[in-house]
Amino acid sequence: MHNRGTREQGEEMSQEDVRGYEGTAIYYLGKRLAVEVHRMTLGELPEFEMYEEGRQIRRSSKSIVSNFVEGYGMKSYKGDLIRYLAYTLASCNEAKAHLDTLHETKSLGQERFIELYNQYRKLRAMLYNYREDAFQDRV
Repeated sequence: MHNRGTREQGEEMSQEDVRGYEGTAIYYLGKRLAVEVHRMTLGELPEFEMYEEGRQIRRSSKSIVSNFVEGYGMKSYKGDLIRYLAYTLASCNEAKAHLDTLHETKSLGQERFIELYNQYRKLRAMLYNYREDAFQDRV
């Protein structure tokens, strides 16, 4: 469980305490996926998709990271944190929907689709759990 800044004497700071949002698994996975999707859309998709569906998925994947970071900065304000986590979850769902469309239109191969889709499912579960923790004042 995250320590909310009320450490006992001699208690160590967690990596998240020291590094802020950069120390979270959510940030790490979200940023890695945003970079991976960016590269995939510019290097693996048909040219016409780079400017249509590719642009949309680049935006939604990057939005996951930026909304999480902004919400994390509002951790002291429960309502704001939860609202930004809702935006983050919505962007994650949007990225998954774009992956579905790219796959169904045969612009993205089966193997690559499964790899990315499963990673976004994992990220969504992490975000959902973090939001639930925020509801319960555990972040």
